Amino acid sequence: MDFRIERGAVARLVIDRVAKRNALTRAMWEALPELLAELAGDDEVKVLLVTGEGPSFSAGADIRELISGDDPADPMAELRAFNLRAQAALREFPKPTIAVVRGHCIGGGLEIAVNCDFRFAARDASFGVTPARIGVVYPPAAIKVLLDLVGPATTKYLLFSGELLTADEAELKGLVDRVADDPMATAEAFAETLVSRSQLTIRSAKESVNALLAGENADVAAVRRYRETIASGELAEGIDAFTQKRSPEFVWHPR
Repeated sequence: MDFRIERGAVARLVIDRVAKRNALTRAMWEALPELLAELAGDDEVKVLLVTGEGPSFSAGADIRELISGDDPADPMAELRAFNLRAQAALREFPKPTIAVVRGHCIGGGLEIAVNCDFRFAARDASFGVTPARIGVVYPPAAIKVLLDLVGPATTKYLLFSGELLTADEAELKGLVDRVADDPMATAEAFAETLVSRSQLTIRSAKESVNALLAGENADVAAVRRYRETIASGELAEGIDAFTQKRSPEFVWHPR
């Protein structure tokens, strides 16, 4: 499967195909939604770190598979379907996700990273999408994720040129949230902060952000979550802890 899962409150999903610089195969794209569904259903998991084994996050798709499909008129059809389904599953994962990037984060690797909630990068990291180098027509659903994250100018720069951005350049353009000497340690510290917060608040906020980005009405779900924070005692615990100057003991978990 070429993914490895490490469980815990701060779980890890590791792309583990070091010999190929963690290039993503069709089978890996196909497997990803099921792996994410398994982690989403694990109440112990509060935050998911997504990273690559070895010196690279991922060098992208396995090029040999791009035109290996059965339909000569559309040999990328199956791969594209698996790819877009995997991106959507990561984007819609209900818990916070942090991509921890070292080395190359290119093509399919960047698709994984930008569909996470946050991106923490090493100083040697580099970022790019390279369809213009090989004549691939990039799907609109994947373009929209970039557009929402970095705006039209940077999206066009990346897609038109196929050039790579350094970690510092990516941070300036909003593609990366934090550059650090040790991005894993930095991400783990931030993840522990998230674990200490109200998981109901975080869940509701992520639902609302995703709905608003999709042009959907976020109010109905937010009102339901507001009622849930009252009924579950989550809000009362937060207020009591604040007034008593102690750390809150939030107990909410999805039903």
